[in-house]
Amino acid sequence: MRISARHSDRIAAIVFQLAGWLAVIVLLGIFAMLVVNGARAFSSISPLEFFTGPNWNPAAYSKPQFGILPLVFSTLFVTFGAMLIAVPLGIGTAAYLAEAAPPKVYRIVKPAVELFAGVPSVAVGFIGITVVGPTIARVFGLGNGFNALNGSLLLAMMALPTIITVAEEAIRAVPKTFREASYALGASRPVTLWRVTLPAAMSGILAAVMLGLGRAIGETMTVLMATGNASAFPGSFFDPVRTMTAAIAIELGETAQDTTHYFALFAVGAVLFVLSLTVNILSEKIARRFRYKI
Repeated sequence: MRISARHSDRIAAIVFQLAGWLAVIVLLGIFAMLVVNGARAFSSISPLEFFTGPNWNPAAYSKPQFGILPLVFSTLFVTFGAMLIAVPLGIGTAAYLAEAAPPKVYRIVKPAVELFAGVPSVAVGFIGITVVGPTIARVFGLGNGFNALNGSLLLAMMALPTIITVAEEAIRAVPKTFREASYALGASRPVTLWRVTLPAAMSGILAAVMLGLGRAIGETMTVLMATGNASAFPGSFFDPVRTMTAAIAIELGETAQDTTHYFALFAVGAVLFVLSLTVNILSEKIARRFRYKI
């Protein structure tokens, strides 16, 4: 029995709708699990202490401390450093690939960027331990290279493929008539790129930056291996830090279940979930604006 084209299209639409709703249900289920378990921590600690406390030392024998601020600050601090490196390099590389790269160079660089996007984070962390960390220690005369700078450099490496790929697509989406009009007015190629092409692609470029930011915030193994894991406020990029993802990965496996510490880690996960979701929503809105604008 053959299915008509109309019925097959309807079945396909239903399947896609179910798949979309399944993704939403899974996402909401994860968030609900984090919130429900995290809320149980507040039976022993006050929400004010958790969200504004300056110390995270849940394993202390006499007086455990559950202030999430140093973890949040360290996460944002390392991510900020990574973006300072990744954004100019990523946008510059994307502009070069889209506007100036010879075909031979493009055929080498583009696959290399896409290939690097698939490198496991543990491999990048291993590079941080064996290469980046010792280099930082030697150049700056430090005892070791396990610090925020190491983490920022590695996170920048991991965010670069996303920024380059999305930003290049945004630059290529700018209509050729924009460039031709600029050339007709006597503008050079660099001036056209700086004054016409990049501003026209700005919404897409911002979406690329936000996606790279989301990748950096949610990274676990790289920062766990390379940042020193000190749960304190860093005074500089040479200080060790512990991010929210690293705290969960390190502490959850060694924490007894149904304890305050155990549930507090779920609360940390809920905060991280909200932070990552906010970044993703912002990037989607920016990308949508870009599509409508161009």
